[in-house]
Amino acid sequence: MIRRNRRSLLLAGLGLGWLGYGGLRGWLAEISPLAPLPLPPGAALRSRGGLKLDRAAIGYGGWSGLHVGDDLTLSAVSDQGYWMQGRLALDAAGTPLALEGLRTGAIDSGFWLEPPGRLTSDAESLARLPDGSWLIGFERWHHVTRHARLDGPGAIWPTPRELVDAPLNAGLESLAVLPDGRCLAITEGLWTGPHGWLAAWLGGPGRWVKLGYRPAPGFVPSDACGLPDGGVLVVERAFSYRQWFRGRLVRLPPETLAAAGPGTLLQGEALLEADALPRENWEAVSAFSHAGERWLAMLTDDNEVPVQRGLLHLFSWTS
Repeated sequence: MIRRNRRSLLLAGLGLGWLGYGGLRGWLAEISPLAPLPLPPGAALRSRGGLKLDRAAIGYGGWSGLHVGDDLTLSAVSDQGYWMQGRLALDAAGTPLALEGLRTGAIDSGFWLEPPGRLTSDAESLARLPDGSWLIGFERWHHVTRHARLDGPGAIWPTPRELVDAPLNAGLESLAVLPDGRCLAITEGLWTGPHGWLAAWLGGPGRWVKLGYRPAPGFVPSDACGLPDGGVLVVERAFSYRQWFRGRLVRLPPETLAAAGPGTLLQGEALLEADALPRENWEAVSAFSHAGERWLAMLTDDNEVPVQRGLLHLFSWTS
């Protein structure tokens, strides 16, 4: 997500601060298809098109964590404290047409007494464990909850102790589950070590190993997902008033993660550079299989402001 004061500046600078969320709900009317992106020749990915996710049609915006299953069930969590689930409808060529059977609800953290403010609602990451349960990562109060069902109550899932040192609004944006059950957690803004790496950990409760992550200059990681081969995809996002939002997608090879130990530095190999993606707030990624091919989905967070869009784009691997 972007900082709250930045969101306010975006609205005020456009003379729209007076609208508020209620004034934005009528901007769009439906979830509508998007054309494939014109990717560079020789790209490792093929764009299959996407969907424009309307906050007025869904009821909420701010979608920041994503999971797409092999049955095309799409699940997402919002930094406003909500979840949604629906099934992607594709045509015979694999072009996205709609999101069917949409369900939404408030995330149930499972706490008997909810902390004040947005401490338990700022959901930024979503991952699924091998047993089918869900992990939801939160910022502000940096923690993860585990849910047997996405629409059910959660319980605290143990995270690395150093996570408490992350800045208020730059915590656990990236949480990926590997096929062997290990988890990769990467912070957005906890810089560590003499070389200015971002803090990252690999493992799980009681067996976390601290690593480092180096994004591209000017970028920070905003989500991650595991791949069937043991690798990981990471979305990196940048923002400036001059260049607006930019996003890129990188891959961490499986051999790097298999050999990772304390102090290992992770740095991704680019799959999509910033000029290949629309200038939006790219915050989520998920890998899945469809029709015998490897696919992935990327999602933007509209921050609930009218100059940003909620976009879902699908890609398949070219080889």
